[in-house]
Amino acid sequence: MKQAVLILMLLLGSQAYAAPAPHHCSTDAVERAKKLLELHFGVDDRIEINPSVALQKPLKNPAQKSQIFDVLEVWGNIYKGQYRMRFVYAREHKECVLMGQEILEYAKL
Repeated sequence: MKQAVLILMLLLGSQAYAAPAPHHCSTDAVERAKKLLELHFGVDDRIEINPSVALQKPLKNPAQKSQIFDVLEVWGNIYKGQYRMRFVYAREHKECVLMGQEILEYAKL
């Protein structure tokens, strides 16, 4: 009986720490990351995009403060260069409505 209770507690505890579901625009952000690097540097077979997407702190729409934008962060590489890309999506839509994007080289100068 004690073993059954222990197993049940472990199962319930593991569900509390389950990873959140990925953002519905994660796949779109990864696809756009490759296109953004190609836009800046041209088509290059050394472009690599990390498939993991990190949800960042949301932004308020500067034109209407009651609206919120979701920010998804994707990392990519070209040869030895590493780039952080952030894609800003409208939150209220089921489809992925891109509102903005940024790219920043991760480098020490």
